Amino acid sequence: MRKLALRDEILLQIDKAARYIGGEVNAVMKNKNDVDIRFAMAFPDVYEIGMSNLGMMILYDMFNKRDDVWCERLFSPWTDLDKIMREEHIPLFTLESQDPVKEFDFLGITLGYEMCYTNVLQLLDLSGIPLLAKERTEDDPLVIGGGACAYNPEPLAPFFDLFYIGEGEMVYGALFDAYKANQKAGGSRQDFLLKAAQIPGIYVPSLYKVTYKEDGTIESFQPKYENVPEKVEKQLVIDMDKDYNKLEAPVVPHIKATQDRVTLEIQRGCIRGCRFCQAGMIYRPTRERDIETLKESARIMLQKTGHEEISLSSLSSSDYSHLKEIVNFLIDEFRDEAVNISLPSLRIDAFALDVMSKVQDVKKSSLTFAPEAGSQRLRNVINKGLTEEDILHGAGEAFKGGWNQVKLYFMLGLPTETEDDMKGIAHLAQKIAETYYEVVPKEQRKGKVQINVSTSFFVPKPFTPFQWAPMFREEDFIEKAKVVKNEIRSQLNQRSIRYNWHEPDVTVLEGFLARGDRRCADVILKAYEKGALYDAWSESFHYDIWKEAFRETGVDIEFYTLRERSTDEILPWDFIDAGVTKKFLIHEWEQAKAETVTPNCRQKCSGCGVLKYKGGVCCESKN
Repeated sequence: MRKLALRDEILLQIDKAARYIGGEVNAVMKNKNDVDIRFAMAFPDVYEIGMSNLGMMILYDMFNKRDDVWCERLFSPWTDLDKIMREEHIPLFTLESQDPVKEFDFLGITLGYEMCYTNVLQLLDLSGIPLLAKERTEDDPLVIGGGACAYNPEPLAPFFDLFYIGEGEMVYGALFDAYKANQKAGGSRQDFLLKAAQIPGIYVPSLYKVTYKEDGTIESFQPKYENVPEKVEKQLVIDMDKDYNKLEAPVVPHIKATQDRVTLEIQRGCIRGCRFCQAGMIYRPTRERDIETLKESARIMLQKTGHEEISLSSLSSSDYSHLKEIVNFLIDEFRDEAVNISLPSLRIDAFALDVMSKVQDVKKSSLTFAPEAGSQRLRNVINKGLTEEDILHGAGEAFKGGWNQVKLYFMLGLPTETEDDMKGIAHLAQKIAETYYEVVPKEQRKGKVQINVSTSFFVPKPFTPFQWAPMFREEDFIEKAKVVKNEIRSQLNQRSIRYNWHEPDVTVLEGFLARGDRRCADVILKAYEKGALYDAWSESFHYDIWKEAFRETGVDIEFYTLRERSTDEILPWDFIDAGVTKKFLIHEWEQAKAETVTPNCRQKCSGCGVLKYKGGVCCESKN
């Protein structure tokens, strides 16, 4: 029987003790003496959120298929346990063996969103690993980061030994083999880092030097050694049959996870070209999974997990060419087992509504539309590819089908936005409410229509056409939200429209972290030392701490948030080859200013640069 790292009296003092005990169904147990590499895989947030991360589960499964590797999991301790661990000097441990993280060869940290950065430092701190990579010794684990935020690793560069740029299936094997060879040869930590930097997709921050101009912009970003590449090229799975790691037995959480279901990834990438969307750019080209493989994976995963719900995962599920077949298969195959089917990322068309009427309880569900902008002009600027006619028609069909609740998602602060664009959010909500009363006879209505409008504030992200765009101050964002709120109050159906908006202070900080350079690490470290933790959680976020950190480090947040970048400026992430070329992104930035729509990849190849990744849908497009 395993000995838990936490005593019974501690487990009784903390919330959700099941987060820390391990032993779940499908968790992988090995003898640590029988493996060459111990890999601690961390997610810098609570267990329930981390256990919903598909990428982490795929890598956990893939690593453990190697006989010479044992991959174990850990997550950020919640604030109650964090306090106890510090007071009683309890080292951070993994769930499987309950061994201290400090004893492992690697600590891998998934970087899914910028607001988890102080939690990254928490993981290192509680593990007894020096926060700065330059202070680590031969006895410390190698700290490697990956995930969406690794596409601008610079704000975290001083804290990591390595970063993996791209999809994990491709070169982790080579990295592990290089580590074993270095160990066998008696090589040092530095020897390994030099070898690792020569593996495609691996970025070692300490092997690069950054210089700055007098105006604060980057003057140069160069490798320190000849055999270290100037560009780090993202790694992608192109052969989705051969190289994709089929996840068949995901770990089943002890407690309800945020996504408490089987996740079936049906494709990677997106044919759409929304100019604000980082995922749509960095995960190009679109690569579909084989339909028969998906059917078999669905059967196996539902059997091995006991889950009663399955979700089809994709950036744009409606664009999967075999969507109708896989949905009908799931409905027919698991009808007797009462398995629920979740369909995120669907465009609301006739097929989607027909499917949802079969798999959802119409009386309880609400439909989600993401127009992103209130006017057609601004939707053209962001290349949303969605007209007002599309939205109203989809809503009308949904209302005829029995729905009377709609969620609408928008962004405020988009490039070129005007007051009319903001007010357009209220006007579109009003038109949708009117559509309900127009298409649904009075005797068939299930009460009033309910329109829930939600606005977030725009954050420019690396490798998007909007990466050069300026943001706004906190007070500006609040004023924009007030414009929408007041306009909604003036609508005829105002009582049917509810409105809420995202926190502007969190948005501003996210913008700083998203486009920051290495100098931003000083602010992150100072904020953590002052108590910043769980910044993604409203109840834990304290912007005053960050303001103090900016003052004490002398870093000007507005240099990173308010300033429009020149297209010839060296950006902190320019050393990464993410497939899409800078030339294409500049062209799309110009297209946005001209309010010109770019066709999606199936309609016409836009020459974004990912043609070199043979096998994606872009390679099949015709000019």
